[in-house]
Amino acid sequence: MYYIGIDLGTSAAKLILMDETGKIENIVSREYPLEFPHPGWSQQNPEDWVKAVEEGVPELLKGFDAGKVAGIGAGGQMHGLVVLDEQDRVIRPAILWNDGRTSKEVDYLNQEIGMERLSAYTANIAFAGFTAPKLLWMRKNEPELFQRIAKIMLPKDYINYVLSGVHCTDVSDASGMLLFDVKNKCWSKEMLEICGVRESQMAKIFESYEKVGTILPEMAKKLGVPETTVIAAGAGDNAAAAVGTGTVGDGACNISLGTSGTIFISSDQFRVDAHNALHSFAHADGHYHLMGCMLSAASCNKWLMEDILKTTDFSGEQAAITEEMLGRNHVYFLPYLMGERSPINDTNARGTFVGMTMDTSRADLVQAVLEGVAFAIRDSLEVARSQGIVIERSNICGGGAKSPLWKQIMANVLNLKLDIVESEQGPGMGGAMLAMVADGTYGSVKEVCGRLVHIVDTIEPDPELVTRYEERYQKFRKIYPAMKGLFTELLQ
Repeated sequence: MYYIGIDLGTSAAKLILMDETGKIENIVSREYPLEFPHPGWSQQNPEDWVKAVEEGVPELLKGFDAGKVAGIGAGGQMHGLVVLDEQDRVIRPAILWNDGRTSKEVDYLNQEIGMERLSAYTANIAFAGFTAPKLLWMRKNEPELFQRIAKIMLPKDYINYVLSGVHCTDVSDASGMLLFDVKNKCWSKEMLEICGVRESQMAKIFESYEKVGTILPEMAKKLGVPETTVIAAGAGDNAAAAVGTGTVGDGACNISLGTSGTIFISSDQFRVDAHNALHSFAHADGHYHLMGCMLSAASCNKWLMEDILKTTDFSGEQAAITEEMLGRNHVYFLPYLMGERSPINDTNARGTFVGMTMDTSRADLVQAVLEGVAFAIRDSLEVARSQGIVIERSNICGGGAKSPLWKQIMANVLNLKLDIVESEQGPGMGGAMLAMVADGTYGSVKEVCGRLVHIVDTIEPDPELVTRYEERYQKFRKIYPAMKGLFTELLQ
């Protein structure tokens, strides 16, 4: 049988066709535009997502027996606000995760409602990207449209609605709305009241691996798949990608070195740290996870290489960094080029080189950037460790993980074994795997991960380098507190 995984990204939908053994048969991508109507705003037309799926799936299935498609599962960009009227028509463009229009609403939630209350209601505090501040913004700035809202949805959930006719969401994606009681996996009545919405306006909640329904006959005809095709609830992009890398079960960890960076830590128990330094979300495996999100990770290296050093020879620049240099660099780098989310939650923080002298070399700067990102990931890892979570190894993925040097630095800064999975297809692969559970091919998310995810290499930490980097990390962690007040002053 075949399964279709949908990775509904910010700039494109990536569709994968996979069989029940995990073999990737085909991949198709369809791009769509982003709208920036004002500085700092970011929105998208949900119908463009639908068009990408409607055009992409038939192309994906060319040359294959479409009658063998058994299920569809999606992993999608989180936090985006999709609002429908009584006729299920989209009222306005979706306000996306990277939209910055809600600073006043975030301040209201965190300062006037209060972080303690928000954490008690939802296990999280407010960020500009989350969905609840977007609703408050819409209520204030677009009151007529706000009054027309009949259903509030997330991006991949709108695709699932178009496919199945069911207003649905899953626990992992709902966790990022600041409207969801993560611990009890239900809508927070208090947060709905604060935002001026009713529970009847919210989608029905499913576990990520549950079947929400089967495909509508008219959609089955458009896509060329059987009417028996199961639609899985799917997951938010990070949780779906975690499934795709086998990051399930207590203490399982995945580090992603993409444009932004994440550390995703699976937990059988609900946990939330005292300062909400990490996001506390439900996981696609039926349990929970903690997640630290850096706004700039591999993008820091790209910035240094292309914008400052004017080169695209990433590997050539790293070749000058010998093992003898590791853990001995006198230059440090704070990777806060776009402010920072986890664990410091400071929009005023800035990228900073510290410790440069007349003998500082080009290689020292390159090394400092790679190490700075690793140190910042460790900041989030230490928060998780403070919660009693024992982590001995992690998967590592993303564009930055293609660098052998960066993986070596990460392994020794974190003192973790780093595993590389055979097939890294991100949220789309996780979505397809969730569809396999939804249609009963596999009994659980843990089972499908155990059967389909294979480790092909492991980077081991070196005890001597671990010791060297421990000393450097303890110095690194003093730099931001010393700079914090200055960052605020510089922006005034």
